[in-house]
Amino acid sequence: MKFTARAALMATGAALVLPAAAQARPLTAEDVAKLEYVGDVEISPDGSRVAYTTVSRPDVTEGEKDGGARTQLNLAWAPESARPFLPADQSVRGLRFSPDGRMISYLWREDGGETAVWAIPVDGGAPMKVAEVAKSGVRSYAWSPDGGTVYMLAGAEADKQRDAERKAGFDAIVYEEEDRLNRMFRASAATGYDAEVDAEPVAIEVPGYVSAFQVSNDGRTAVIESAPTPNVDDSYISKRVHILDLASGRVTREVETPGKIGDVEMSPDGRRLSMIAGVDMNDPAATTLYFVDAASGAMTALNEGAPEAAVDAEFLPDGRLVAVIHKGVQSALRTYNADGSIAGEIDGGSLILASVEEAGGTMVVTADSPMHPTELFSVANGRFTRWTSHNPWLSDITFGTQRAYTYTARDGQQIEGVLIEPVGGAPAGGAPLILNVHGGPEAHDSNGWVTAYSGPGQVAAGQGYAVFLPNYRGSTGYGTAFSKQHQGNYTDPEFTDIVDAKRALVADGIADPDRTGITGGSYGGYASAWAATAQSEEFAASVMFVGISNQISKFGTTDIPYEMYNVHSRAWPWDNWVKMLEVSPVYHVDKAETPILIMHGEEDTRVSPTQSYELYRSIKVRKPETPVRLVLYPGEGHGNQGAAARYDYNVRMMEWFDTYLKTGDRKAEMPAPRPNVGVGDEADEADED
Repeated sequence: MKFTARAALMATGAALVLPAAAQARPLTAEDVAKLEYVGDVEISPDGSRVAYTTVSRPDVTEGEKDGGARTQLNLAWAPESARPFLPADQSVRGLRFSPDGRMISYLWREDGGETAVWAIPVDGGAPMKVAEVAKSGVRSYAWSPDGGTVYMLAGAEADKQRDAERKAGFDAIVYEEEDRLNRMFRASAATGYDAEVDAEPVAIEVPGYVSAFQVSNDGRTAVIESAPTPNVDDSYISKRVHILDLASGRVTREVETPGKIGDVEMSPDGRRLSMIAGVDMNDPAATTLYFVDAASGAMTALNEGAPEAAVDAEFLPDGRLVAVIHKGVQSALRTYNADGSIAGEIDGGSLILASVEEAGGTMVVTADSPMHPTELFSVANGRFTRWTSHNPWLSDITFGTQRAYTYTARDGQQIEGVLIEPVGGAPAGGAPLILNVHGGPEAHDSNGWVTAYSGPGQVAAGQGYAVFLPNYRGSTGYGTAFSKQHQGNYTDPEFTDIVDAKRALVADGIADPDRTGITGGSYGGYASAWAATAQSEEFAASVMFVGISNQISKFGTTDIPYEMYNVHSRAWPWDNWVKMLEVSPVYHVDKAETPILIMHGEEDTRVSPTQSYELYRSIKVRKPETPVRLVLYPGEGHGNQGAAARYDYNVRMMEWFDTYLKTGDRKAEMPAPRPNVGVGDEADEADED
């Protein structure tokens, strides 16, 4: 490992003195690798403190050891007044305050042990273990109102017979038949330094595969989110909310939701729930907000049919509900009265709100903007006040102008998206353009922080590119009718909307028609593959990530076949084999003139890496003159989690666009197979040490 001066300071705990403000410069892939942002948030019962995690990854560009996300506990009490509350190498999640507010609890896995519930006193003291389930990690937990009991959701019980077979070499996997269901327990909370952790917590019977739960304020009932099996498809189409009597373990009510389920909250008096869910089984996403009567299960929609998407909600002590609402590329914070009428709304302005929490008269939101990733803000008197600034060096960055952009599709439909102009503006004749297509398609891009390891954003803008993120038909944020317009036809209108975005940006003098590229992951990867084959004449370069190339074989290799049927295809491949084949990029490889870089996680179960193999091999054999490269990431799934894999992806993506898009030369020599990621002689020397 390369041991830098920065790493030495971190190791010794010395204060890191930041240099004076540097000269303005563009954002780089190395900058993206070191970004950190606010994750979980929890407010103390009296509202005086806010606990939150910061999420970051090892800075592999500075020689730190590769790894996944790190989540550090912090405590804030006022704007720009926060401090880390645990060692930097102690990654935690599941923040809660004890009911008396004296401790912050969290989930943590001690070396050699299982994930358990821990806590640390707010006023000082060492961490202590509060509760655990022997030989099984705790997935989530909740305090009883009096603080004397901890309810825990834990993994499945150890299968000694299966473990013995595995050790003997009999490690065959029976696909989707060996369900491992979570279990629920209650245990006495050990909240003193000398207290013994309850060695045998009491099991509570729960239905099916429980993925989340919360306990009512009176401690009598719990709201359980449960599906029949752990299969991802069941989490989409079969998950239901149950109300559980904690004393008897009896389910007193099942809420018969019509579609997908998002955020669920319980009112202070326990009589109502708020639920973000789909309007029916064919609704692509949970974006409609409901009040649910806990006794009868009756659901009352609060914003059904509105051109918006509910994202998160929180009950207030007086029974009102506050909700984060996304309206196209912008956002707002809305308050509903107990009868479902709207009490008021605060425009998010330049902020894109993500979540809301309230306790003790204090309300906070997490939000990002075009100038920064997710930070913490308080809400009072109709205003948002920023509390945290985790990437102060961003003030040294020159950003491209970012704004909402609306255009008219060929059939007259208005389509919106987010446009980032090149730093300094587009030159005469237009700039090279990257269309960055979101996945789903049941998702949307907001006019906030859109730069990521797989999203070129401001990194590309700093290198002279324009970047456009289209909310094509099928996207959320514009109402259920808009998100359903893609169903039954994979390529039109979604992909015609994308081509129409290019043409509109060319007409406005922003984009160069001969230097337009495309990238995206999952469904955005499908769009990138389609652009490089069926619509190759429109695109000079493509970077496809975890994308789809064959809609027939996709059905046989994905973990969400029923979700695909219900909210995307609305038909099975065998209903019309030819139709399904004709909307597959592999079918159109004869047109493939666009240089395409294909990248995929080797362990992806959502979109099998065989989808990338198919497209790569088809182009390689059928169109050998077309530049194509396949890059696989070992250990990664449907999106890269490791710091090195993310940085490597970003560097490769921009190298590909620099080679083929910036130049407009489709026949240029491919970049070297291994990009320069700063690892070489120094790493060898570190190994010798």
